[in-house]
Amino acid sequence: MTEDVDLLDDLLRLCAAAGAEPEVHHTLPDHREGWELAPMVLVGDDAVARCRGAARRRGVMVVGRGRDVPDVWRRAVEIGAECVIRLPDSETWLVDQIANASEGVGRPAVTVGVIGGRGGAGASTLACALAVTAAGAGQRTMLIDGDPLGGGIDVLLGGERAEGMRWPDFAHSKGRVGAGALEESLPALHGLRVLSWGRDDWVVIPPPAMRAVLAAARRLGGVVVVDLPRRVDEAVAEALAQLDLGLLVVPGELRAVAAAKRVASVAGMVLDDLRVVARGPYAPGLDPQWVARAMCLPLAGELPLERCLSAEQDAGEPPGGNARGPLAKFCAAFWEQALVGERVSGPVAGSTP
Repeated sequence: MTEDVDLLDDLLRLCAAAGAEPEVHHTLPDHREGWELAPMVLVGDDAVARCRGAARRRGVMVVGRGRDVPDVWRRAVEIGAECVIRLPDSETWLVDQIANASEGVGRPAVTVGVIGGRGGAGASTLACALAVTAAGAGQRTMLIDGDPLGGGIDVLLGGERAEGMRWPDFAHSKGRVGAGALEESLPALHGLRVLSWGRDDWVVIPPPAMRAVLAAARRLGGVVVVDLPRRVDEAVAEALAQLDLGLLVVPGELRAVAAAKRVASVAGMVLDDLRVVARGPYAPGLDPQWVARAMCLPLAGELPLERCLSAEQDAGEPPGGNARGPLAKFCAAFWEQALVGERVSGPVAGSTP
């Protein structure tokens, strides 16, 4: 609400940056529902006096450009404003507040990262299966490919030709990414949204872009699954910092355990909760408990073998798409604990005790 043309231009620009569509008034609207029901009300410092008598409500902010106008703080208190904001100094903060009001701030997504203890451990397959089973259970789900050398996780889902944005489109993101805009821009595959890599030139994702995209995905709520590489650079560290839980897939062989310990030592510097998912077949004398003890990490469960997985993928079935298969059952048991208890407190139900 303002008649200051320059201030209005600034506010419209900030709303666009936040992905919010504003309703503009020069005075109090005739029907007061707009004032009372809007998620946020921004009042220009030129219009504060015209708001006297308006219903008291939360989320009212007085906004001006440059220096404070006389008596602006007293007038802000009179209308029950929460704060007085000066532009351009507070632009970044105000964009965040507008976006929060527009999107709503609910419980953040349960965010799980999957890392291979060595190459070919099956981390991408498990990440896909976790996302597919979560979506199949009705959870709002996003699968994010954090491994630029993995070949594109959309290929595992049969969606390499699906329309939508890929990582190169977000490479220059620095500020806040709108959660709703992110979701709508990504390919929809098997009931979930997928952020994968392009097929063209090599693109490096700067840490600020990774931070902004993961934060937007988490604000959507539901479930976010991130497929991560074994090498931890600054962008991967940003992703690790936003995880609730990391799953390290470790095949049951001595060399794999040795390699996985190096991965765990680096990832564990950023991620507090890292757990082992053991995968057979096992070398003589090894079992899931031995692998977890050797890693000095808790055991989240044993990744089951699914002998028909390759044939199912060739037929267009994604990992975890067969609800009666052992992989889907493993993932369903994992989510039952992770979503109900918010964190997995022990080995996955149905895995080797």
